[in-house]
Amino acid sequence: MSAERRQRALRLLAVVGSVTPPGRLHRALEEAVERTRPLVADAELIDLGARRISFADGREPDGFEDDTGAVVDAVERADVVVFATPTYRGSMTGALKNVFDLLPVPALQAKVVALVAMGGSDHHFLGADRHLRDVLTFFGALATPVSVYLTGADFVDGAPGERAAQALDELIGGALGLAAAVAGDEPRELGPAPLWAQIA
Repeated sequence: MSAERRQRALRLLAVVGSVTPPGRLHRALEEAVERTRPLVADAELIDLGARRISFADGREPDGFEDDTGAVVDAVERADVVVFATPTYRGSMTGALKNVFDLLPVPALQAKVVALVAMGGSDHHFLGADRHLRDVLTFFGALATPVSVYLTGADFVDGAPGERAAQALDELIGGALGLAAAVAGDEPRELGPAPLWAQIA
């Protein structure tokens, strides 16, 4: 099967880790997902600000009577996940970290993940990226080598500008290409299992 056909079989999920009503970051990801939709089998956006997610307390995700189980299931079913977060105190939002705490540990193993962060200035461009990569290493996820960082300067009247749209398209396109390559006719081993799997 060609790489293009493998890509068309992929399921893309974007998770926006905001806790406020959908805003600029949501719009930028929503438009990017829409542009990607014709290229994949399925594309979905979940905005945590529009969902009711419980705090991780040791229960299984489907044991909650809110959106928790559905969000976890969507992450598990996706072949490529884009995690996007506003920068809070130099890191990801607590809401997004809570989703990671809710995910079963195999949920992201060997899965291609792309990262997007947005901040008020350029000063925090690596804060959330670094912390997200630490968490993804625990899961054994395959994070793209480059992420996207946006600021207010990338938007005009709330709409993403050309640079933001191009960067997101390139990020998602690269993630899909990587996932198609990893899921080739002879799937590639990504090295040893993550530490959690070795000691389980």
